[in-house]
Amino acid sequence: MQGILREIGMIARCLDTISNAEFKEYNLSKGQYLYLARICENPGIIQEKLAEMIKVDRTTAARAIQKLEHQGIIYKSDHPENKKILNLYPTERGQNLYAFLKMEEQHSMNVALNGFSPAEIETALLLLRRMRENIEEDWKLIKRGEKRAYMDQARAEIARQKL
Repeated sequence: MQGILREIGMIARCLDTISNAEFKEYNLSKGQYLYLARICENPGIIQEKLAEMIKVDRTTAARAIQKLEHQGIIYKSDHPENKKILNLYPTERGQNLYAFLKMEEQHSMNVALNGFSPAEIETALLLLRRMRENIEEDWKLIKRGEKRAYMDQARAEIARQKL
């Protein structure tokens, strides 16, 4: 059972390494392509919603957004009703890069799902979605500064073993 999360982690790291190498010539690195893709798919998205969608903290999102803006890949626009809120949009360059990102995503998807039947693909998607929904509860707990349930037991065990 513990192998499931390890496999998911290895898949994620492989894809991240591949993407970072392939997008390097476009100065997209460290997962910046994730931000660009979500902004292109959700034009006008606000930073907070984008951070939640990608599952990062606001500070991490702010740094990535700032870099993308500095590179002329995205731009910020004042929200029509609240000047404190900035909407994010891709520039023309960002849209062009997004087309390349979509090609890479499709290729990676084809490679990853090679030999899978349509039913297996649907089952995998449903199971992974359920896993994400389950783990999101702990993610939200941690974001609020709380501790997961096992922590008290883990601390007691560590104290008992005098680690």
